[in-house]
Amino acid sequence: MDFFERSIRFLASIVWGPQTLILLFGVGLYLTFRLRFVQIRRFGLSVRFLFGRKDFGESEKERKGDITPFQAIATSLACTVGNGNIAGVCTAIAMGGPGAVFWMWVLAFLGMATKLVEAVLGQKFKKIAPDGTTAGGPMYYIAEGLKLPWLAGVFAFFMGCKPLFATSAIQSNSIALALKSQLGLEPWISGLGLAVITWLVIIGGIKSIARVAQFLSPIMVFLYITGAMLTLIIFSSHIPHAFSLIFVGAFKPSAISGGIVGITIRNAIRYGFSRGAYSNEAGTGTAAVFHASARTSEPVRQGLIASLDVFIDTIIICSLTGLTVLVTGVWNKGITSTEMTAEAFKAGLGPVGALIVVASSFLFGYSSLIAVPYYGEISFRYLLGSWIKRPFRWIFCIVIFFGAVMKVEEAWSIGDIFNGMMVFTNSIGLFGLAGLAILSVKSYLNKIDSDKKQAQYSIK
Repeated sequence: MDFFERSIRFLASIVWGPQTLILLFGVGLYLTFRLRFVQIRRFGLSVRFLFGRKDFGESEKERKGDITPFQAIATSLACTVGNGNIAGVCTAIAMGGPGAVFWMWVLAFLGMATKLVEAVLGQKFKKIAPDGTTAGGPMYYIAEGLKLPWLAGVFAFFMGCKPLFATSAIQSNSIALALKSQLGLEPWISGLGLAVITWLVIIGGIKSIARVAQFLSPIMVFLYITGAMLTLIIFSSHIPHAFSLIFVGAFKPSAISGGIVGITIRNAIRYGFSRGAYSNEAGTGTAAVFHASARTSEPVRQGLIASLDVFIDTIIICSLTGLTVLVTGVWNKGITSTEMTAEAFKAGLGPVGALIVVASSFLFGYSSLIAVPYYGEISFRYLLGSWIKRPFRWIFCIVIFFGAVMKVEEAWSIGDIFNGMMVFTNSIGLFGLAGLAILSVKSYLNKIDSDKKQAQYSIK
């Protein structure tokens, strides 16, 4: 391990120290209790909103934004459902043991409330530019709601840097690793190809990104879930043992027979939280950017829709990855990232399984590559003005190429650093404006309940 890699890992460990873990957990727990477990009580309502009418009976004048509510969650999913779901879960297990999966679940459950509030605030404080496009995110609600423009600028800097220097490299690196291990394709070729096809989409802005994401997201999720479910069915007798590894590893890693030496509860929590946050991005503020662009007049409705992408991303997809690598036993063979998942699928489905992982890695990674530049672009536009949009897109694609040939550990550590700093600064905004968001949520839900009772009374 060279000096640069050691330095990056050391810095990442500081950023993701106890203070960030407590803050991320605390925000989610606070919002969950204040909203009275809204992620459970109103889960059905969130699903109905997701598949409801595109305009919800609103006029065009009322619906200010760039994309539909469904396109907003599809784009947000395209961002969150990336190689964090394939490679990130595996690196979490490799570094934190099977118990890391449990802490990913904990964070995801609390994160559903966090992401709901982020989306509500994103909608409430979004701005309409002179050219008619929408911009929103933590930098706007921190500056306007908390009156802390300097903190908003700090957040915008980290949010702009993350997709530019971390996500671009992580996604291209993961795809290149999968293509290299399974098809023998050289990383520089993968990187060049990814850079070109990403540029073709992002150069058209959020509307172009949303159209592609709306098409890709359902396909890639279905493909990966199908492959994982088939593998789990084949190894169904090992599922109870996998759950045992997860729950025992979360609280007593040393009790796992044959476990990786050096795994501790602290590591399980640290990597479960950091990789979970990287995957579903609840608490980092990205949801506020994507869902602020949705055409709607009701922030809470969009927030309820937003909470579902944490459920889909972590509770469903990340869980399938974790269980797959555990039931097949590949988690303890000294491999990591997409290579671990590919070996797990191959153990169940043969060469076809490995190809499913390669295809999923490509689709997950590509969908993230076309989605994340939008929030990076919004961040630097906040700091530097609208002229930065086109240069940012070009630089992003150049980094994709170089990211394909980086060491995977360096890419993930850089991502952890920026993600942790986003969590820290965004949490201040969430705590400070929680009262406003909670009041809005409760008022809207009370109105829905009242309308429902009135309709039932009218029928009688």
